[in-house]
Amino acid sequence: MNKQKIKNRWLIAASAVGIHISIGSVYAYSVMTNPVKAIFDVDGSVVKWAFKIAILLLGLSAAFLGRWVEKVGPKVSGTTAGIFYGIGILGSGLAVQLASLPLFYLCYGVIGGIGLGLGYITPVSTLVKWFPDRRGLATGMAIMGFGFAALIFGPIMQSLFDSVGVANAFYILGVVYMLIILLSARYIERPPEDYMPKGFQPREGKTVKADMANIDASEALKTTRFYYIWLMMFINIACGIAIISAASPMMQEKLNYSPMEAAAIVGLIGVFNGLGRILWSSLSDYLGRANTYIVFFVFQVLAFYFLPKITMELSFLVILFTVITMYGGGFATLPAFLGDLFGTKQLGAIHGLVLTAWALAGVVGPTIYDMVKSTTGSLDTTLAVFAGLFLVAFVVAMFMKREVTNAYKKLNKGISFA
Repeated sequence: MNKQKIKNRWLIAASAVGIHISIGSVYAYSVMTNPVKAIFDVDGSVVKWAFKIAILLLGLSAAFLGRWVEKVGPKVSGTTAGIFYGIGILGSGLAVQLASLPLFYLCYGVIGGIGLGLGYITPVSTLVKWFPDRRGLATGMAIMGFGFAALIFGPIMQSLFDSVGVANAFYILGVVYMLIILLSARYIERPPEDYMPKGFQPREGKTVKADMANIDASEALKTTRFYYIWLMMFINIACGIAIISAASPMMQEKLNYSPMEAAAIVGLIGVFNGLGRILWSSLSDYLGRANTYIVFFVFQVLAFYFLPKITMELSFLVILFTVITMYGGGFATLPAFLGDLFGTKQLGAIHGLVLTAWALAGVVGPTIYDMVKSTTGSLDTTLAVFAGLFLVAFVVAMFMKREVTNAYKKLNKGISFA
C-alpha cells in the first residue's frame, strides 16, 4: 500500500457534504409550493405530489441500486447522481415553462428522485470506512449536508423566484446542483483495504469487533432487528417529513408570516435539521443507538400533541426546531446503528433497503397530514395523529433495545449496548 496515494479523509468528508447539500435542496420544497401551484393553477396538495414522488424514488433507487453503488464505487455513482438530479431540476424548469404538470412530476419526481437516492447513499458506507474510529461522527457528516441544504437554498429559491421567474430559477439551480455534485464526486473514493487512520488506537467496545454481526443484505432481511429499525425509521420519517413539507404554508397560516418570512423559517429548519444530524449521531456513540431513538420518540409524542396548543411564537418555534433535530438525527444515526447491527460488509446495500421506509413515508406522511387537515381543519387533530404514531415507534424501540442487549449477552463480549 502506497501511503502517498491515500487521500485526506476530511476532504473526502467535505466531498460527501457537497453532494448532500445539493440533493438536500429537496427539503426546501415547501418554498416552491405556492409559486409552482400558481403556474399550474392547482391546489398546493397537487403540486406536493412531485415532492412525494421524489422521496418515493429516493427510497426505491437507494434500495434497488444499493448493490450497484457498492460495486462501481462512489465516484461513478456520485457522478450518475449529479447527472440525474441536475437533469431533473432543469427538466422541472422546462415543465414550468410549458405549464405541464405531468412533465413536472416526471422530471422533479422520477428523474430527480433517482438522483436523490444515488446521491444519498453514495458517501455513507465510504465515510464509515474512512472513519472507523468515529463511526457516529462520520455518518453525521455524511448526512449533515442534506439537512443544512434548506438553510442555503430555501432563501435562494425564493429570491430567484422573485427576481428571474420560476422557470429560470429551476434552470439556474439545476446547473448549480449538477456542478457541485460532479465536482464532489471527482474526489470521493473508498479507502484502501483494511484502512486505519494514522495513530488510531482501538478501544474495547468501540471497534467494528463490537458489531452484532457482519452479514450481507440478504441475510439482514431475515433478522427481526431489520424490521424493528425499518418501522422506527418509517414513523420518524413520516411524521417529520409531513411537518417539513407543510412548513412554509403552516407558518403563513399559524403565525401569519409572509412568504419570505416563511422561507426564512424553512431555512432555519435546515439549520436544525443539519445540527441534529451531527449532534445526535455523535451523542449516539455514548448514549447507545437504541437509547437515542427512545429519546426521540418520547419527546416527540409530547411535542406533536402539545405543539398546536402553544400560543407563544418563541415556544412554538423552539419545540418545532427540536423536533427537526430529532428528525435529522434519526437519519444520521441510522448508518452507524446499521453498522452495529449488521457490520460493514454491505452497509450501503442494507442502508438502501432500510430507506424504502423513507420512500413509503415520504408519500404516507404528507398525505395523512393533508387528508386529516383538510377533513378536520384542525392542526390539533392532525398532529395528535402523529403523536399516536410516535407512541407506536416508542414501543418498537423498546423491543429493539431488548433485542440488541440480549444479542450482545449471547456473544459474551461484555459490551454494554443500550
